[in-house]
Amino acid sequence: MLYLLPTPLAEGTAPQVLPPQVVAAVARLPYFLVENLRTARRFVKEVAPHRIIEDIRFELIDKDSTPAQVRAALEPLVKQGLDAGVLSEAGCPGIADPGAALAQEAHRLGLAVRPLVGPSSILLALMGSGLNGQRFAFHGYLPIEKAARIAALKALEKEAFQRDQSQLCIETPYRNDQLLADLLAHLGPGTRLCVAADLTAPTEYLRTLPVAAWRQLPELPKLHKRPTVFAWGK
Repeated sequence: MLYLLPTPLAEGTAPQVLPPQVVAAVARLPYFLVENLRTARRFVKEVAPHRIIEDIRFELIDKDSTPAQVRAALEPLVKQGLDAGVLSEAGCPGIADPGAALAQEAHRLGLAVRPLVGPSSILLALMGSGLNGQRFAFHGYLPIEKAARIAALKALEKEAFQRDQSQLCIETPYRNDQLLADLLAHLGPGTRLCVAADLTAPTEYLRTLPVAAWRQLPELPKLHKRPTVFAWGK
């Protein structure tokens, strides 16, 4: 069986955000397919300190992994009957995450796939935003090039109002402040914008205001190098 195991969004929060089922799986699984070897080993040791890391098999599967590498990583489940866990860098595997390729291949191979409950920055941001949670879309990263980014923002805003669809995206943390500036410069004054940073951490920031109200704030939140989800809509 392939278990999809959520990981914390913020350091030091595992006891508060991980349910017992995730902790139990981490404590017993012999094999992990992971996005980052170093952080995965550290996470396993944090959640299950009794485990000997050298006795556990870790296999790197990230955004650059080929279909052949994904298939090879799942071979022990098919040939040896092992159970394995998928660990994302943060949050839920398969949601804006290369773990989706593992789940897809597992289904093709006839393996059972079991997603476990845990923190998702996308869903937490949407939950707290007050925006439409019945119809929404996550777009990952917007274009880096300025003109293409502005065009994407305007197109997504138009779709948000035409379909009453909340739009969500993220940015590389060191470019968060620039994305916020672009959102405030190019979205309409009546569009509601949510900024959700450091979710589940003690420094969590989550606020939704019309763009016009954001523009009037004496100071904008400092988002540099803070994991942030941006959402906007009617």
